[in-house]
This record gives sequence, structure tokens and C-alpha cells, in this order.
Amino acid sequence: MRLSGRSLDLAAWLAALILGSIGRSLRWREEGAEGVRALVARGQPFILVFWHGRLAMLPRLYREVGGRRVKILISDHRDGELIARAMAHWGFGAVRGSTRRGAVRGAKGMLRAAREGYDLAITPDGPRGPREVLQAGVVDLARLSGLPLVPVTFSARWAWEFGSWDRFLLPRPGSRALALWGEPVWVGRNQSPAAADELTRQLEDTLRRMRQRADALVGRRPCRERGGSRKRIEPGE
Repeated sequence: MRLSGRSLDLAAWLAALILGSIGRSLRWREEGAEGVRALVARGQPFILVFWHGRLAMLPRLYREVGGRRVKILISDHRDGELIARAMAHWGFGAVRGSTRRGAVRGAKGMLRAAREGYDLAITPDGPRGPREVLQAGVVDLARLSGLPLVPVTFSARWAWEFGSWDRFLLPRPGSRALALWGEPVWVGRNQSPAAADELTRQLEDTLRRMRQRADALVGRRPCRERGGSRKRIEPGE
């Protein structure tokens, strides 16, 4: 059923309320955040990179490291409006587009936000997968904006894992949880296409390993892995 108007606002408010309440109830541990905290301390904007399936706790993770101004790339798909309105309750601005559909418009909006001093946030396997396959436009965005990529994920010992394409993870209240951060990755402005492709593969591997490690550290059972294909997206100048 498609929501609109007040129903959409109510659904977004409820989603933000529920996720916020769950996040506050979790017994959190943080690991690897020294790099991102150093960026925040010196006022250096950055690009948050995280799998679509681990989106639920992103606002909390961002706030905990001192993040202040951020815009997230959200797809033009009909579910995107609900996500955008829910994220707005946590202070996340939205840029509409994706690493696929509306890629040029989305990339231009993100580059404009970067010039305005915002942090950026992007799910590189969204909006519809393949799961945990990083699209090349992410590295292009870092190259054109001059901002470092900061991989991040989370896991929870007890959680609901949805049957959606992204295996969306929703922690159960009171569970033990881990926020796992990676080191900032800088991309050279004159990066060659071959080097960009290699960095894309490396970042994809890093994000997968981080998700697997976070799951292992909180005691979650590993899920069956899926593969997919990657397409290069030229974000435009």
C-alpha cells in the first residue's frame, strides 16, 4: 500500500521513534572510531559508506562520533520518501537519486552538499542491490569531492534479519551491539580508471569483512553470502 501526505509523515515519525528507542536500549561498544573522530575534531567533512542492510542504526553511530551536518543519498524509489522523512527526524538532509537511477542528478546534489561543508552518507549497494556489491560511483564521488571515505557498520547479538534483498538488520531492544568503524580512505583527484576499479574492490572487501567481523564479535551467526555484478557510474561534473 502506497502512503501519502499525513500517513507518510506519521509512518516516518513512528519509524524514527521506534529506531531511536531501540538504539538507546542497546548495550553499545565502539571500535575503530579514532580516525573518524579525528576528522570531526578538525572539521574535515567525510563520506560515510555502509551497507543498505545496516542502515537502521546509522544516525546513532553518526551522532556518537560527534557528527553535526550530513546529507544522505536516497533513491527515487517510492520507499525513498519514507526513508528521507524518517532520517529528517535525526537531522539528516536528503539528496534524491542513487548510484544507479538518477545517478547524475544524485551525484551533482552530493557534490553541491560537499562544497557547502556537509558530511555525506551513502549506501553503495542500494537501492535494490545486488547485496554488498559496491558500485563504482562511490569512489568517483570521493575523487570529485576530495572527501575521504569512512566505512562503518554495526551488529547486534539479538536482532531480526528481514527476508529483503539487503537482509535488513533490526536489533532487538536491550541486545549487545557493536559499532565498527574503518580507517578513512582518501582518493586522489587524478585517480586512473584502473586504480579506481581496484579501490572499489578493496573498499567492497573492507565493508564485507567489517560486517562479518562485527557479527562475529557480538556472536551473530554468519549468514549465507550472495554475489552480484558491479556497474560503473559516471556521476558527472
